[in-house]
Amino acid sequence: MTDTAQSGIAIVGMAGRFPGAQDVATFWENIKAGKDTISHFEPEELEIPQPAGEGDGQFVRAKGVLDDIDKFDARFFGYLPREAEVMDPQHRVFLEICWEAMEHAGHDAARYDGAVGVYAGCYMDTYLINNLCADEKFRRDLIDNIQVGTLQTELGNDKDYLATRVAFKMGLRGPAMTIQTACSTSLVAIASACQALDTYGCDMALAGGVTIVLPQKRGYFYKEGGMLSPDGTCRTFSSDAAGTVFSNGAAVLLLKRVEDAIADGNTIYAVIRGYGTNNDGGTKVSYTAPSVEGQAEVISLAMGLGEIDARSIGYVEAHGTATPLGDPIEIAGLTTAYRRDTDDRQYCAIGSVKANLGHLDAASGAIGLIKTSLSVHEGVLPPQIHYAGPNPNIDFEATPFYVNTALNPWPAAQEPRRAAVSSFGVGGTNAHVVIESAPTAAERAVREEPQILVLSARTDTALAQQKLRLAAYLEANPQLRLDDVSHTLQVGRRQFEQRTAIVARSPAEAIERLRMETPIHKPVASSPGLLFQFPGQGVQYPGMARQHYAADAVFKATIDNVIGSLSGKDQQGKALKGLLLWDETSPLSGEAAAAQLAQTSLAQPAIFAMEIALAHSMRARGIVPDAVIGHSIGEFAAAVLANVMDLDVAARLVALRGRLMQQMPAGKMLAVRLSADEATSYISGEIDLAAINSPSLCVLSGPTDAMDALTERLTSDEVAFSVLKTSHAFHSAMMAPARESFEEAVAALDLRPAQLPVFSTVTGMQLSDKDMMDPAYWGQQITSPVRYVDAIRLATAEASTIVVEVGPGQTLSTLARQSVRRPGFSPVSVLGPVQEPGDDEAHLLAALGALWGQGVALHWSDLRTAPCQRIPLPTYPFERQRHWVDPPARQPVQEAVPPTMPAPANAAPDGSIEQLVETQLRIIAAQLAALKS
Repeated sequence: MTDTAQSGIAIVGMAGRFPGAQDVATFWENIKAGKDTISHFEPEELEIPQPAGEGDGQFVRAKGVLDDIDKFDARFFGYLPREAEVMDPQHRVFLEICWEAMEHAGHDAARYDGAVGVYAGCYMDTYLINNLCADEKFRRDLIDNIQVGTLQTELGNDKDYLATRVAFKMGLRGPAMTIQTACSTSLVAIASACQALDTYGCDMALAGGVTIVLPQKRGYFYKEGGMLSPDGTCRTFSSDAAGTVFSNGAAVLLLKRVEDAIADGNTIYAVIRGYGTNNDGGTKVSYTAPSVEGQAEVISLAMGLGEIDARSIGYVEAHGTATPLGDPIEIAGLTTAYRRDTDDRQYCAIGSVKANLGHLDAASGAIGLIKTSLSVHEGVLPPQIHYAGPNPNIDFEATPFYVNTALNPWPAAQEPRRAAVSSFGVGGTNAHVVIESAPTAAERAVREEPQILVLSARTDTALAQQKLRLAAYLEANPQLRLDDVSHTLQVGRRQFEQRTAIVARSPAEAIERLRMETPIHKPVASSPGLLFQFPGQGVQYPGMARQHYAADAVFKATIDNVIGSLSGKDQQGKALKGLLLWDETSPLSGEAAAAQLAQTSLAQPAIFAMEIALAHSMRARGIVPDAVIGHSIGEFAAAVLANVMDLDVAARLVALRGRLMQQMPAGKMLAVRLSADEATSYISGEIDLAAINSPSLCVLSGPTDAMDALTERLTSDEVAFSVLKTSHAFHSAMMAPARESFEEAVAALDLRPAQLPVFSTVTGMQLSDKDMMDPAYWGQQITSPVRYVDAIRLATAEASTIVVEVGPGQTLSTLARQSVRRPGFSPVSVLGPVQEPGDDEAHLLAALGALWGQGVALHWSDLRTAPCQRIPLPTYPFERQRHWVDPPARQPVQEAVPPTMPAPANAAPDGSIEQLVETQLRIIAAQLAALKS
C-alpha cells in the first residue's frame, strides 16, 4: 500500500448503540465529556436477584446496558410480530444499525451498483437461553405443538445468520460472513472487510459486531486476581486498575476504497492505512492468556502493510481491559513494535474506551475504531477517565506512550493525524488497525440557488418525525450547505411509499418549511405513465424565459435554437428573444412589452419556444413523457416531442401560423361559465364555440360587435363570463383564410408518424398517424373548437397517469382538475401562476418534488450543476414496538440442583428418528432452562 492521497480504505459511515447513547453522535459527546456510562444498580433493580447468603463485598451490581432492547421496528424490515419476538435482540439491533450506517454514509443500498459485503460477529445468544426456553408457553409451542417452528427459532437466534440476515434484508450482494474470535471479533471483521476491498472482493463493506447479554440488569461476583472490577469501574492503565466490566453494545462501520469514496463525494472520517490479524499460537502460558510476542507481531504487520512509521502515530486506542497484568502486557507489545522504528519517548497518547463503557466483547473493537476515527476526524484527543497514575507494572516514561487525561487538540505538528486501534481475543486472535485523517477536500464555491429536499418513510407518522428531526439537525448545524443536504437526501435514502418534498434557498427557509404542514404523496403506480400537456395562448408574459435561460443550459440552448430558426429578414427572432428575456432594464416598458406579446404573431412563437425549452429541460432530467396533449398552439410542442416534426420546422410553422392569424380581422373571445350544451343557446351565425375547457367552462369567439352584444345578453342572464386578452377571434370562422394558407405551407413538408401517443384537442381522440401527417388536420386546428375536456379525459383514462403542465402558468392544471374527477388526481405545473410567476427555479423544483412524490423516477444527479458531498444527516426514525418474551420471575438461588429431564410424551417407536429428535429437543430445552438459574 503506497502513501498516496487516494490509497487505503475510507471509513464513510458508522452507527451504533452504546451504554448511555442511542447513536454515534451522543456516544462521541459522552467520550469528549469524559463520562462513565456504566450503570450501577440498586438491589431492587436487578433482574437476577443477588444470590441469597452472599455479602455485598463480593457481589458487584454494575453493567453497561442498552435502552429499549425489547423494541424493534418489525414492520419496517418485513417481519411478523411473532418472528420478531423469537429473534435474538443482537440480530435485531445489528440490522437496525447497519441500515443507519448506510444512511449515515449517504447511500441507498438499492441504488448502489457495486457489491456490498457484510462482515460481523456477535456474542452467544442469551435471549434463547434466558427468555425463550425459560418460557413455558414457548417451550410447549416449540416442542409439543411445533407452532413456533424450530427452523424459525434457529434462524432468528444462531450466530451463523447475523451477517446474511443483513445482506438479505438490505439487498446486499457481496460476501456476507459471520466472524467469531471472541473479544476481537469486530476488529477482525473490519480487517477482513479491508482485505476484501483491497482485493476487489467487494466495493463497500459493513463491518462490526454486537453484544447483548441478558438479563441486562445483573451483577457479578468479584474474585481477586480475576478480570472483573471490584466496584464496577474500569480503570485502564491506572495504578488502581483491578479489572473490567462487561457491557452491552453494538457498532458497525461502512468502508470503501478511498478513490471510490472521493469519486462518490463521501464524507471520509478516517482512512485505514494498515491492518493485520494473527494468533498467538501455543507458545504462551495458557489458552486464555495474552502474548507480548503475538501482539507486537500483529501491530508490526499492520504498520508494515501501510508503510507507516511508528513516529507518525499520535494516538493508540488500546484493548485496555484494566487488568493488573493485561495492561502491562499490552504496553510491552506496543513498545516492542514501536521500538523497531523509534526510541522516542512519550510522544504518543494512549487510552481505551472501556473506561467509559466497559468491555463490549464482540463489539469492542468496532467501538474503539469509531471513537478513534472521530478523534482523528475532529483533531481532538479525548480524555482517558479513571486514571490515577500509572499501573506500577508499566514504566510509561520508558515507552513511546503517555495517558491523555483531558480533552486536548491534536498536536498541530502531526499531519496527517494518525492513530491505531488494537483488539485482542481470548484464544489468541489479535487485530490491529492503523488509520489517518482524510485527504483534504477541494474548496467548492457557494451557490445561491433553490434546493429540493425529498423525504420518504413507510408511514406518515415516521415521515412527520423525519421532517422534525431534519429541521432540528439543520438548526444545530448551521454550517451545512443546503446543496449537500439536498443531494444526500436524493441519492442516499431509500424511496418509500409516503413522500413529501420542500424547496428552499437557505437552511433557515428549509427549517421553516420542514416545520410546516406539507402535502404527503403516494406513488400512483410502480411505473406511472407521464402525460405532458402544453397550454395555448393567453398564458404568455414578458420575461417568462429569463430565469431559466440564465440557470439552465439545456433550456438556454433550446431557446437559442428556436430564435435561430426565426432570425430571418424580418428580425422576428430578435424581437421574440427580447420579449422572452425582458426585465426592468430593457428598453421597452412592461406595458409596451406586454402589448407586443399580446399580438398573436409574437405570442404563438413565444409560447412554443417556452414550452419546448421546458420539455427538453425536463427530458434532460430524466422526465420523459409517455404521451402528449396540446391546447391549440400547444399541439406544436406536442408534435415535436412525438417526433412528428423537427424543432426548426415546428418553429417556422408556428411563426407562420401567428403571422397569418395576425392578418385576419380583429375579433373577441369570451370565457363563459357554461357547459357545452348550455353554450349552444348563445351560438349564432357569427359566434362560434371556440373551446370546451372544462365541464362548466367554454369559450365563445366572433366579431367584436357580435361579442359585445353577447356580453349584454350574458349579463342579463346572470351568466359569469370574462373577456380574454386576445386581438382576434381564434378558433372561429373568421380564421378560415388563414387556415387555407397554412394548409398549403404544411403540404410542402414531410411529416412523420408519431412515436408517442398524441391526444388531439381538435377531435378529442388519440390522433392517428394519418391525421397527424395530414395538412388538413393542421388547418382544421386553426378554425375548430378546442375539445380539451374530451381529450384530457381520454388521455387520463388509466388511473396511473400523471399529468404535467409544461409551459407558462397553471391554467391547464386547473382545467384538468375540473375535468377529471378522480381521487388522488393531482396535475403538476412546472411554473407558477401567470399573475405571480415568482421564482421559476423553485417552481420547477417543486414540480419535480410532486412528480417524485407520485412515483416518477428522477435522475437526481442530472439536477446538479456542480459536485456535491454526501453528508451525515438524521437517519430513518424507526417506529419500534415491543416484541419480547419475558423471562419468568427469578428467585434468589440457594443451591444449584441438577435438572430432571422430562420423559418424552407420545414417544414414537423405539429407535425411530421422530423419537430421537423429540427427545433431544426436550433435553436441550431443559438444559437451557436450567442454565438461566
